[in-house]
Amino acid sequence: MNKINLKVQLLTLLLIIGFNSTFAQLNDSVYVKTSIFEVSYNENLEGPNWVKYHATNRPTNVNRGHMNFYKEKEIHTSDSFDYVKNVWDKGHMAPAALFSDNMENLKQTFSYLNCSLQNQYLNRGAWRFLESEIRKWDDSENLTIVIIPIYENGYEVLPTGGSVPTSYHKHIKWDVSGKKECYFFPNVRPDKGWKEYINKNCSLIEQKLR
Repeated sequence: MNKINLKVQLLTLLLIIGFNSTFAQLNDSVYVKTSIFEVSYNENLEGPNWVKYHATNRPTNVNRGHMNFYKEKEIHTSDSFDYVKNVWDKGHMAPAALFSDNMENLKQTFSYLNCSLQNQYLNRGAWRFLESEIRKWDDSENLTIVIIPIYENGYEVLPTGGSVPTSYHKHIKWDVSGKKECYFFPNVRPDKGWKEYINKNCSLIEQKLR
């Protein structure tokens, strides 16, 4: 074997090792805590395992304008290519409207860590209407909200790599009174009002409130 062939084989081997190690480093759960939300992010699914935030009756002082989502440097997330010419919205988990008290907080909600591939009709319909109710409820009492995207067998994986949740669990806890409400939203076009998605079984999300 001549030196040129040996160098080619060694270079090929190094490229294969580098390629495999890049993908081996993806994690099923990367925990991040920002000043406005906590998230366990699944790099393999390119979506959050869960997101937790607090609704605290913040004033609305800034406008989102043309602000768009941004990627994090150290975490492999979804990106803009996952949302081209399809029914999926860049669905906020911790909502932008709730954290519009200042530009820094608002911008944090546009991290892809806080984003999920959400059916556009759900995002702009029943899901949004419940978010509006939460902003009314927190006028009198602080709330803790946990959202868990569910990926059931057969969930869709886009050609661009993003995984589409089949549904969402949303748990709301009133911090003083201890009242709890849970909602279950299939990730499809809603066929009823937000109140009808209430789910009396909150056990799936209870552990996230500890």
